Amino acid sequence: MQSSPTVSPLSDVVTGNRSRAQRRLRSVGRAFALTVVILLCLLPVWYLLSTSFMTRDQFFQPDVQWYPDPFTLENFRRAFRIVPLDRYAWNTLQIELVVVPATLISASMVAYAFARLRWPGRDKLFLVLLATLMLPPQVTLIPLYVIFRHLGWIDTWIPLMLPAFLGGNPFYIFLIRQFMKGIPAELSDAARLDGAGELRVFWSIILPLCKPVLAAVAIFTFIATWNDFFNPLVYLQSEAKKTFALGLSSFTSQYGTDVTALLAATTLGVLPPILLFAFALRYFVEGITFSGTKG
Repeated sequence: MQSSPTVSPLSDVVTGNRSRAQRRLRSVGRAFALTVVILLCLLPVWYLLSTSFMTRDQFFQPDVQWYPDPFTLENFRRAFRIVPLDRYAWNTLQIELVVVPATLISASMVAYAFARLRWPGRDKLFLVLLATLMLPPQVTLIPLYVIFRHLGWIDTWIPLMLPAFLGGNPFYIFLIRQFMKGIPAELSDAARLDGAGELRVFWSIILPLCKPVLAAVAIFTFIATWNDFFNPLVYLQSEAKKTFALGLSSFTSQYGTDVTALLAATTLGVLPPILLFAFALRYFVEGITFSGTKG
């Protein structure tokens, strides 16, 4: 009777060391590839920041300059002399103070109806809502413009704010709905047994548990509103009501474009979204992750 072959302990050690070395090599390779991708993504941002502090002579040199030499703040001073950036930023912030809370409340209420309530045609109507994501905004531009013009709302901020009271972007409703579906139904049932109505269940039980996804939606809404150029271009006409993104177009005139001043103003424009994203990154990732894993 033949005895079964045995594996040498030395072979086990060699095989284990080889496996660990392969895993370590793959980890290093992934880290190196990720670092290269991050650097490539940050390269335009670095060029924007560096050129904002360059003199005109350095910027218009034939060779590409990657750092300011000499360092100057004249571009920022000239940008504020050319365009009232502080007024444009304040206009945009006033719109944000209305749009962000309105979007969070209205989108969460619609999402609650789709996720926690049972009513005829709920799933079919939700599919219709998702189908609207495939419609480009240019499709509804002319009908909306005609409606707002007849209501006398052209050259006001109302067309920029009103959609926020109607659920905002359908994607936000979908995101919050997916998060709410993961909250145990027993919490709502227990509140109803204690005599709470649907509004109380929504406001006191469900909404506080949705902080991560609400933070993600708030970031999305803030950045989309801050960077919105198309809608203010269509609905706003007077100089005093322009938003920050629309105000950047004022640097271009019939006599040319003050490129270095425009780059300085653009640098100021990207700071609020970046700072908001940096402070709320944890909530953003948590909200997106949990929403993507709910059925």
